[in-house]
Amino acid sequence: MQALYDIPAPAKLNLFLHITGLRADGYHLLQSAFMLIDWCDQLHFEVRQDGRISREDLTWALPEDDLCLRAAKALQTASACSLGVHIGIAKSVPAQAGMGGGSSDAASTLLALNRLWKLGWTHKQLAEIGLQLGADVPFFLLGQHAWVEGVGERLTPISLPAARFAVLKPDAGLDTRSVFAHPMLERNTGLAIISGFAANPYGFGRNDLQPVAELLCPAVGQSIAWLTSKGLQARMTGSGSAVFAQLPPDFNVDDAPGNMTLRVCNSLEAHPLQGWC
Repeated sequence: MQALYDIPAPAKLNLFLHITGLRADGYHLLQSAFMLIDWCDQLHFEVRQDGRISREDLTWALPEDDLCLRAAKALQTASACSLGVHIGIAKSVPAQAGMGGGSSDAASTLLALNRLWKLGWTHKQLAEIGLQLGADVPFFLLGQHAWVEGVGERLTPISLPAARFAVLKPDAGLDTRSVFAHPMLERNTGLAIISGFAANPYGFGRNDLQPVAELLCPAVGQSIAWLTSKGLQARMTGSGSAVFAQLPPDFNVDDAPGNMTLRVCNSLEAHPLQGWC
């Protein structure tokens, strides 16, 4: 083996998430603002000359055909590349949290292999593959905070003030499909505009998925209640079970209850791999 990279794959927070409609094909229309944070997985890549794509789980076990493998195989097929890769994945971002961990891993995989395999693909080419893997992958390829519309594919880069957050993830996770398929989910929130969001980016809107999520996973409501008890304004991120609250300057949070993981995160100025294609 030769040529290697050790690179991060950062998570994201949905500062708000509005469901504005439902397409005829069953996909939900949404508006959101995605913010990159410094809670990261770490990925290790080593080029293989035999064309094989292999994976090693360095923390907890992942599904047999996770998004990293799917991303590598999709890029290898689309580019007709004869090289392979061995991928080591040190997970830190929890699954089913609504923080985009798997999608971020896939995006970092595409960016790393584009360089390691010397493909020279453009951002547009990688994003076309990324969208086939998952709606959030193009965001992580974009490399900066974004206003998100459509089914998640329409991205407008935005600037956000630096901030610090308490992110709380209960042990229980949430399945995205179950949340979006729930009959009680409201799907008719009116359209927002970026200027309205920009006036109060960390207090704007709501997460329309949160009421359904609290029904399906009571730990979501318990996590929000715990942050609220600290005098913080909490909400759910994405369609997973993690919740977050902005922290005032010099504000400290205590250790979370035993069935929850608490992490203090900072916003990132940009994705660590921004400009890699």
